[in-house]
Amino acid sequence: MDYVMITDSACDILPEKLREWGVELIRMPYFFTDENMERLDHDQSMAEFYAAMRSGRVAKTSGLNAESFINAFTPFLEAGKDILYLAFSSGLSVTCESGQTAAEQLARSFPERTIRVVDTLCASAGEGMLVFLAKQNRDRGLDLNENAEDLEANKLHLCHWFTVEDLVYLKRGGRVSAATALLGAALNVKPVLHVDNEGHLIKVTQVHGRKKSIRRMAEKLGETILEGSPIFISHGDCLGDAKMLAQILKDEYGKEVQLITGVGSLIGAHSGPGTLALFFRGTER
Repeated sequence: MDYVMITDSACDILPEKLREWGVELIRMPYFFTDENMERLDHDQSMAEFYAAMRSGRVAKTSGLNAESFINAFTPFLEAGKDILYLAFSSGLSVTCESGQTAAEQLARSFPERTIRVVDTLCASAGEGMLVFLAKQNRDRGLDLNENAEDLEANKLHLCHWFTVEDLVYLKRGGRVSAATALLGAALNVKPVLHVDNEGHLIKVTQVHGRKKSIRRMAEKLGETILEGSPIFISHGDCLGDAKMLAQILKDEYGKEVQLITGVGSLIGAHSGPGTLALFFRGTER
């Protein structure tokens, strides 16, 4: 197929896996507030990144600007390739908007080329799963526009369910109040959250204890998963919990997990170590 698929590192799929899928990666920046240095996702290992967070260091992120996309897209356009870019949710970052701005500007310089930007309305391995579905579409022979239209039609069936170990990180990002974070720490209350149809992070419920929050995510899958859906899990340096969730899904729901991946710095800076997330195609988000 005469088009290239591109995504960003908020998809939480390792670069080597994306290369295996034939997908290009635009790496996104982050920094620690106690040092004057910008890093790119995957500059540190997951263990190093989360060890720094656990020691009290604060990580911050920034969205990509249009110039970043112009620099990334131009070589492919010059090589005669069209582009399908699958973007981090516009409900969580300006990155998608920057990609769209770049596409509009480049259309004037490369009028014979096509650039489609799909706002995935997804995050972490939810975005990664949409990239995987795009790869399957391309393998089935769908052209660029057919692929983009299929993704647009199906992206709101991409379910995100996740929990966090410590609410302090969500508090920093304004996702929960300071009072909620303090109460959660005192009472061992764990939130169960998802990403809604506008691509925003929403708290759905809360339970007492980590194991109950993990089980609640499994129950959500059992309630809404579509037949034949892939299942992905991402985790913020808590592989044991990810394996526990995968085993629950196998033992109690007869479902096999296709991919367990790490939550990278772009998402992890806001959700913190101990984040555990479950993704699948469902009847509704």
